[in-house]
Amino acid sequence: MSSRAHPTTPDGRYFVVAGRLWRSTNPAIPEERRHHLVAELMQARRAVKDAKRGSADLRLARERIDAAKVALGERGPVWWDDGAPDLNRHMAKNTPYAEWAGALKKCATED
Repeated sequence: MSSRAHPTTPDGRYFVVAGRLWRSTNPAIPEERRHHLVAELMQARRAVKDAKRGSADLRLARERIDAAKVALGERGPVWWDDGAPDLNRHMAKNTPYAEWAGALKKCATED
């Protein structure tokens, strides 16, 4: 999932979809490496689709997705080092980002 189409928290750690925080890709990953990992992620997602049709190993395909997402920094150990907890998949309104997220929602309703 691309964060370009969704609001990103001020610290760049998460993007928001339907009020939920999703961890962003580690910005320290070199562009060429990130591009390779995203391509692997997309291939793995296609493999899951194929596996659901019975033409591949679903467990293996899902493991490939997980490995790509960990390598991108979207899962696994956090890529920041200030001790802040991982809030991946939390509702923004229940996190320290609540005020920021509320302002986003307010702006969206004013448009």
